[in-house]
Amino acid sequence: MTIPTVTGVQLGGSAALPLLVCGPSLGTSATALWSATAELLGQRFHVVAWDLPGHGHHRADPVDGFTMAELAEGVQTFVDGVLAERGEHGGSFVYAGDSVGGAVGLRLLLDRPGRISTAVLACTAARIGDEQMWRERAALVRSGGTAVLVEASTRRWFAPGFVDRQPEVTSALLHSLVDTDASGYAAVCDALAGFDVRGDLARIETPIVALAGAYDPVTTVAAMAELAHGVGDGQLVVLDRVAHLAPAEAPADVARVITQAAESGSTTTRYGARSSDDVEPITLADRRAAGMAVRRAVLGDAHVDRATAATTDLTREFQEFITDYAWGGIWTRPGLDRRSRSMIVLTALIARGHHEELAMHLRAARTNGLTDNEIKELILQSAIYCGVPDANTAFRVAQQTLTPEERTAPQ
Repeated sequence: MTIPTVTGVQLGGSAALPLLVCGPSLGTSATALWSATAELLGQRFHVVAWDLPGHGHHRADPVDGFTMAELAEGVQTFVDGVLAERGEHGGSFVYAGDSVGGAVGLRLLLDRPGRISTAVLACTAARIGDEQMWRERAALVRSGGTAVLVEASTRRWFAPGFVDRQPEVTSALLHSLVDTDASGYAAVCDALAGFDVRGDLARIETPIVALAGAYDPVTTVAAMAELAHGVGDGQLVVLDRVAHLAPAEAPADVARVITQAAESGSTTTRYGARSSDDVEPITLADRRAAGMAVRRAVLGDAHVDRATAATTDLTREFQEFITDYAWGGIWTRPGLDRRSRSMIVLTALIARGHHEELAMHLRAARTNGLTDNEIKELILQSAIYCGVPDANTAFRVAQQTLTPEERTAPQ
């Protein structure tokens, strides 16, 4: 077993406060990523962070290779040293990690149960990307250095407009990428290539907040919803102006989420942290019940009963996922009425060519109050923006689905 050395960074607070350990994203230094958030948490936590091999303050030659489990063991060794200095041998701590830092958090939760009291895992997933992608990234960096990643990382890391609004923060993070040792970066890529704990999530009982960025193209909201849904005590929070580096893009929101998570640890799901003061959290059971009620109201009891009756061990979790997060999380939001949501869904299904789903949602649109003329206008509009062949198929599906009997049936 190869345990990589992990270099620690002190970011704020005193040893008299509860310990918060922060993990970085690939290609960033802990200081560049976490300093702004740590500054807001210094009165509440003793904040320490760690750097990946070859990143930030970790300038020693990285090992030839390691797994995510071995990297997590190196992080735990570092944390144990901090706890010993605090006089808390074998104690627990709050953990927050972004991207690969979040993946390390998941590994720690699995391998060292009970050591982390609460975890906030930002912009991460139980499986990030796929093996081929990480192997190709590692090879690219080994041949050309980390500077070749600057343009692509800028697109992945930051939400629209952030680079212009926060040039100093952006510059610090991109400089940390360029300064990263290529072999260290590649070694982390190789570790991520073999990382997949999706089948183990149910073993995690520690309260977790899955903190997603609405603009994150790497670890999407759907991937983070899967994480929150998969663990025993999960919470999903979506930051609406964030991509992949939440602690740097929205430090106030991240600091608030960490503080609330450490103080409560209850299972709730909340969408849109920038407006979360206006959105009351609901329990998992409440959200699921609300989602089922809306699903039945929109699709009809007969359809939902058929789908429920056809559920198998293979599809059960997917059915629960749809009820929880599509119907309970999105369709229940107050920002749009159901007519508007139906129009959006129909347009998206036409654009993507999902004809079976289109037929179902054409019927749902009638339930939600759309008239034949409105559906016709929607399909005509899609002919311009989606394409004539897509609209042609949509008209055929509508003609077959919305029979004269359905058009005149009482609603």
